[in-house]
Amino acid sequence: MRQVRALAGRSVRSRTGRFLVEGPQAVREAVRFAPERVVDLYLTDAAAERYPEIVDAARGAGLWLHETADDVLAAMSADAQGVLAVAQTWQSSLDDVLRGAVGQAPHGRAASTPRLVALLSSVRDPGNAGTVIRAADAAGADAVVLTEGSVEPFNPKVVRSTAGSLFHLPVVTGVPVDEAVAALRRAGLTVLAADGGGDHDLDDLADRAVGIGGQLAPADGGTDLRAPTAWLFGTEAQGLSDAELSLADASVRVPIRGHAESLNLATAATVCLYASSRAQR
Repeated sequence: MRQVRALAGRSVRSRTGRFLVEGPQAVREAVRFAPERVVDLYLTDAAAERYPEIVDAARGAGLWLHETADDVLAAMSADAQGVLAVAQTWQSSLDDVLRGAVGQAPHGRAASTPRLVALLSSVRDPGNAGTVIRAADAAGADAVVLTEGSVEPFNPKVVRSTAGSLFHLPVVTGVPVDEAVAALRRAGLTVLAADGGGDHDLDDLADRAVGIGGQLAPADGGTDLRAPTAWLFGTEAQGLSDAELSLADASVRVPIRGHAESLNLATAATVCLYASSRAQR
């Protein structure tokens, strides 16, 4: 019990190469998409009855289930909702992602050159990082890159915030932002920086991409959401620095129609990623 609870700490995760997967949704996706990474699975009797699909999938994958008393599981994790797994960490390489290889990531995305990537620069808030991973997965993005200085993807709050999406697409970590941008550009992706003072209005780019108003985006040159794109996002508090903005091919602002001062990082990222996803269909 103490060993499991200790995985809430980064140093223990780093030393053991294991992390916590808390709650029925995240555990369900871990068992479905990465059963080979699941080391231990704990369920209360009530949770086993409530989520038979998790039990069936785990048994089908040959996983060992530990029926656990409510108080014992609660002592392991306050956020498990009766379902808890311990899983092995992994590393996803940006080179593998750009070659269309899956690397060590436990997901089933088809191997292909990426067309949509979310690049988070020094994003340390685990809730924001996890929600962007979830949004990127929902929008059909090929990968998420957490640059050097960002929160680690196996932080318990990150894992919970992804709602299982951590097991669906590669999440690359530890790459300096300038190196990530250079690699993405070499792979043929346009790098767009999301910024409140951006030079381009996202709605205008989205309209041009689908021909609203009778004018399509240029096939060559200019900013075209139909092209393979990496979206660069900064921290919620400070956004992107001038140096980071200068790395991008263009900067794009999400229009604010009402009186809100701004959108939070996860919301802005969702809007941008879905605009590209729609344009690339």
